[in-house]
Amino acid sequence: MYETTRGIVLHVMKYSDKNSIAHIYSDTRGRMALLLPQGATRAARMRNAMFLPLSVVEFEARIIAGRELYSFKDCRCMVPLAGIYADPAKSAIAMFISELLSRCIQESERNKPLFDYITTSVQLLDSLDRGIANFHICFLYHLGPFLGIQPDTATYRYGYWFDMENGVFTPSHPMHTHVLAPREAAVMKLLSRMTFANLHLFRFNRTQRNKILDIALNYYQLHNSTIGAMKSPDVLRQIFE
Repeated sequence: MYETTRGIVLHVMKYSDKNSIAHIYSDTRGRMALLLPQGATRAARMRNAMFLPLSVVEFEARIIAGRELYSFKDCRCMVPLAGIYADPAKSAIAMFISELLSRCIQESERNKPLFDYITTSVQLLDSLDRGIANFHICFLYHLGPFLGIQPDTATYRYGYWFDMENGVFTPSHPMHTHVLAPREAAVMKLLSRMTFANLHLFRFNRTQRNKILDIALNYYQLHNSTIGAMKSPDVLRQIFE
């Protein structure tokens, strides 16, 4: 049985001389692995061009009970992303987001709100013309609620510490080391006001932005052991002033 679905390309890895495996986050089945034929033909090159990081594609997957690797046909690009792939900064952000999602999303079950958030974010990144340097920070913060790790900003008060283990602000130092001092905790509260519409209004220099990225990644890694050490953040740390 073939099932038509949409998906966001997370990453592609070599499987054999004839095939690669494309890891997709789909709107109907969560994470999926597709068998992606390789070759030197024009059709193969065109197909591979549709499987760049964060590409949004529609395809017909062959669903067989008990299988975890799906074959597919009739793949179509749903959202052209010329703006991302023509801009080195946007491309670096796309690589970061795809690596992060590849590591933290493992569930093979439908989550439409998460799928919609990612696809909307991808389209916004493609069309964005200002505030690009803050996009990955904004994406990270607002991804948290979909993964169940959103900081409880209602507990914030001036001078409070941030308890990274429990995601709450506290008046005193928690009894563990996973904590942000009041000055850094205030930045976490500040980020809660950042949206894709106003991210250009937040002015950070390179040092500040990199510190915020490190804090956000530490928070994610603390709550999701599958993330581990990532390669793409090193590029982001160098690319933005």
